[in-house]
This record gives sequence, C-alpha cells and structure tokens, in this order.
Amino acid sequence: MQRLDKVLSEAGVASRRELKGIIRAGRVTVNGQAARTPEQKVDAAADTILVDGQPITRPGVVVLMLHKPAGYVTSTEDPRDPTVMELIPEPYRAMGLSPVGRLDKETEGLLLLTNDGALLHRLISPKHRVSKVYEAEHDGESTVADVEAFQQGIVLRDGDICLPAELTPLGPGKSRIVLHEGKYHQVRRMMASRGLYVRYLKRVAEGPLELGNLPKGGCRVLKEEEILQL
Repeated sequence: MQRLDKVLSEAGVASRRELKGIIRAGRVTVNGQAARTPEQKVDAAADTILVDGQPITRPGVVVLMLHKPAGYVTSTEDPRDPTVMELIPEPYRAMGLSPVGRLDKETEGLLLLTNDGALLHRLISPKHRVSKVYEAEHDGESTVADVEAFQQGIVLRDGDICLPAELTPLGPGKSRIVLHEGKYHQVRRMMASRGLYVRYLKRVAEGPLELGNLPKGGCRVLKEEEILQL
C-alpha cells in the first residue's frame, strides 16, 4: 500500500504540493469514492484511481499486443524452447516487458506484454473479471449440458473449482469460450472434463481488445486510448 499523493505524483498528475488541493477539491476518486486526504493508503495494482473521471497512467508505460504462434513459450527466458520475447522488436526488449498471463506453448493468439506492473496485476486478477475469449477446435460436439456446466463453474479433475464461464457451440468440433480468470491450461482442462479434448486453441480477445487481423508472429504498440480502456 502507498500514499495516494505518492501514486498520483509518480503518475505525473501533479506535484505533491499541488495534489493536496486537487484531492481536497474532490477531483480524485478511489474505487468510485471521493478520496479523503493525500495520506490515504491505496493499492496501485488493485484500486481504480481516477482524476477528473480519467484513469491515471504513468510516463514510459508500454503495452504491446502480440499474435503468439504455436511453438513459443510465454516466458522472458527458457533454456529449451524459444520464448515470446524473441518475437518482440529489439528496441522493446530492454524495456522490462513481461507477459500478461500465459498462453501455453501450443496455444496461439492475443498476448499482451507490458512494463506496467499495476496494469499487469489488474488484468490477471480474477477480482477484476477481465474477459478472455478463445476459439477451440476439439473432439466431439459441445452440447446444452456442457454450456450449463460452464455456467455453473467447472470442477476440474484435481478438484480445482473454476469461476462460471461461457461456452458457445459453433458446430461440430468447434466452440467459443469466455473466461474471467487464468488457471494453468484452464481451457484445455475445462473442455477435457466434459470429454471435449482440444486439438487447437486460439485467444481472440482480452477485455476490450480484439486480435483482429494482426498477422501471426506480429505485434503492435497499443494506443494511449486502448491502454486507458484496459
């Protein structure tokens, strides 16, 4: 936990002296409630802090969207396999970027990387219910019973309980899955618990962002407005 005025100062909102007046004027909210004092303790990684209704950002924050191909591990380094960092343009490799969550080695699709620790934790925390959308090809055909099971919250074979999720059948051997958390190999394990063994998996959206037509192996820097949406 940090002082509110320290967090705002580091975000470049204003000087600590100026922030006293800004906070006392009611221009700053924390989780929807007007901040009380500059000394108020906040969690920059978990709390939603707005100034004049706008989220705070920090100078130097970089967020990349990568279209991860199969065959790469989601890690900053690995002694055996190529990592997603090898797909990032050279100038960005020295910026302290870390993957936001994980896609397993054979899963493709949207992967975010950032040097903003607060944003990273906000996106991966189940508390904030950031949606992650996947398209899967699998054995068999998903049914109404499978849809209902996902809605209730799948209990995995090891006893791990998943939050309620959305399963949409897309025809024989194809389904769309929406999660709000990111357990180890979660989509594959949830589908396997219903006898729907995944053969191909791709993440196509996260929160308000869609993969769109970004080519496989390609990446792009998110615009400021996209970061604010996150």
